[in-house]
Amino acid sequence: MGREKGPGLKILWVWTLGTAAILVTSVVRTRMKDMESMMNQEQAPKQNQNTSAGDSVLTDETVLPESDREIARQLK
Repeated sequence: MGREKGPGLKILWVWTLGTAAILVTSVVRTRMKDMESMMNQEQAPKQNQNTSAGDSVLTDETVLPESDREIARQLK
């Protein structure tokens, strides 16, 4: 008699377990999105530094006027 459970109690257990599964899935998805955004933010500055260093090397000579280039050659 104690082992017999009504259908209402079974439905309540299914509802509870389903709700718990949905909440766990939501938390995992949120954590994964946060981790991906953190990784993207860490990679973005590295890419910007690489491109800006390359740009400065390429444009240094064109920024200096001819007279300044001659002075720089003499100082070497």
